[in-house]
Amino acid sequence: MGLETGTNSTALTEFILLGLVETGKLESVLFVFFLFAYLVTVGGNLSILAAILMEPKLHSPMYFFLGNLSVLDVGCITVTVPPMLGCLVSHKRTISYHACLSQLFFFHFLAGVDCFLLTAMAYDRFLAICRPLTYSTRMSQTVQRTLVVVSWACAFTNALTHTVAISTLNFCGPKEVNHFYCDLPQLFQLSCSSTQLNELLLFGLGILMAGAPVILIVTSYLHVAAAVLQIRSSEGRKKAFSTCGSHLTVVCLFYGTGIFNYMRLGSEEASDKDKGVGIFNTVINPLLNPLIYSLRNSDMQATLRRIFVGRRSLI
Repeated sequence: MGLETGTNSTALTEFILLGLVETGKLESVLFVFFLFAYLVTVGGNLSILAAILMEPKLHSPMYFFLGNLSVLDVGCITVTVPPMLGCLVSHKRTISYHACLSQLFFFHFLAGVDCFLLTAMAYDRFLAICRPLTYSTRMSQTVQRTLVVVSWACAFTNALTHTVAISTLNFCGPKEVNHFYCDLPQLFQLSCSSTQLNELLLFGLGILMAGAPVILIVTSYLHVAAAVLQIRSSEGRKKAFSTCGSHLTVVCLFYGTGIFNYMRLGSEEASDKDKGVGIFNTVINPLLNPLIYSLRNSDMQATLRRIFVGRRSLI
């Protein structure tokens, strides 16, 4: 059973990730799908990052935040998908206790930065559209870097708090995690001790990490919508709505799945719905982000076309 004797109780040294399917026949299909999704996600986000770094026209606050978001997307999918691909290849579904907590920490750390970064992007759009005369001073490079540093610091504190809190729980069996990566709701199900405080902590910090940013984002875009509707030029309205529409699409996907997964009190039985939400959080969202921001952004499209088509013509 992989048990070792502790000071107060018997503790598990490893967990078993049940994954997405029970039959081995579908494992090869899943491997190809998730490998393809991983490569496309990493390639797409790194392409956006390269375009932002190489094109002076994209050296603006909006693209500075978008570049950080691309780094987060690469990190978020790397924390979960490669270990799952390794399990599919080796047919070994065990994960050590410490590796499980490490995966949990880095996933919540990177996802937490996403929460605050999306809020900073909404604030940037608010200033650009509603306060254009003071935009350059209110969104200076110092302000941009401060917002990013604060986002990383707050997310680090949140992830560390959850990791330390769950490390105080006793796990004495069973050890089957009904998911393809280690996450809080699924680990709560396996604890031999009470998880009530942990669940209250998850709910409370979830309000701070998701509720407060959502309120700020909605407030920002209500002001943005009112300002855009006053623009006389139809071309100006179209460009403003296109830029904001990309961000709102990402916000809805990210917060919609996150709220469903974590803003629930009580020990609900882990189900296949949680696995579906997990796929959205770790694979679909990072995969869609570069597509959403590039397909709806003419400046990004032109830069990417210049980078790749230009290189091909040189060859």
